Amino acid sequence: MKNIVVLISGSGSNMAAIVRRAQSERWSERLGVRVAAVISNKADAKGLVFAQENGIATAVLDHKAYPSREAFDAALMQEIDRHAPALVVLAGFMRILTPGFVAHYAGRLLNIHPSLLPAFPGLHTHERAIEAGCKFAGATVHEVTAELDHGPILAQAVVPVLPDDTPDVLAARVLTQEHRIYPQAVADFLQRQG
Repeated sequence: MKNIVVLISGSGSNMAAIVRRAQSERWSERLGVRVAAVISNKADAKGLVFAQENGIATAVLDHKAYPSREAFDAALMQEIDRHAPALVVLAGFMRILTPGFVAHYAGRLLNIHPSLLPAFPGLHTHERAIEAGCKFAGATVHEVTAELDHGPILAQAVVPVLPDDTPDVLAARVLTQEHRIYPQAVADFLQRQG
């Protein structure tokens, strides 16, 4: 069985989309894949409740309890590795990861970003897209590399930017597409791994 470990910091809506797709498409029987654990850096992350309700192991590592980013990432790697992951999925995990962490999971670390990369890496993507006068925005699933939001692109979805959009309205439209493309990209990635 190939284990997926998902990292979240908040509502975990992309994680929930992946879990629901795994359930509805019976990934464990068909692909030999399961979401084995959900880990958060915030104890009040709502996504932890969803994971627990779906019988998925959960853990919390508060990044504020560690003296450095490197110390936190080392503890996080130890927790992740307990589940022998074939894939680590960042789903709204609001931490910049150290090069050592990224190297440890090279080739098996995915992220979703709410823009059409390479446009608008980093934060405030929807606001920046509106301010730039973009006619289209979207979401990108990519492999994680040491350079923030610059890994190989696996999937993208495009949404229109409408004249009266606010960042929140655009974010909601993009999020519906994230929930569609991320589970599919995860399944496709694991099938290519064989």
